[in-house]
Amino acid sequence: MTLDETTTLIKACMQRMTELYRQPVFDEWAIISTLDKKGKILTYSGPRKEEFQKRFFADLGSLRSELLSARYGLGDFEFARHGVGTQFEAFVVVGDGLYLICNNTGKTMAMIARDQLWLSAQVPFVELSDKFRSNPLVHA
Repeated sequence: MTLDETTTLIKACMQRMTELYRQPVFDEWAIISTLDKKGKILTYSGPRKEEFQKRFFADLGSLRSELLSARYGLGDFEFARHGVGTQFEAFVVVGDGLYLICNNTGKTMAMIARDQLWLSAQVPFVELSDKFRSNPLVHA
């Protein structure tokens, strides 16, 4: 899958999640590459573009060790239940050394999950992650 195809899929997923949850689940997302161990941003959508890169490693928070471990395969994802403020809520492995980072800059994952609408909003997220299992992002 190309970066443009991936971006189109993510935008559609985020829109569907917002519809089902009746408000944005994630107001910020980015596709990043960790191939050079620096967290290079390939694409970004959200309210704090300049700050995102500067705070990247701090905002990884509890997801840092998970993201940098080799135990996740294509389409696998992880949530941080108690990321505070701008700390990232989730990631999805979208390709080799390539990740979708998802964040809600105003709520923690625990706060989001309290609303029963979260159950239905998870469906597009899981469907998106499944697409990367069979057709990962390839970026040179």
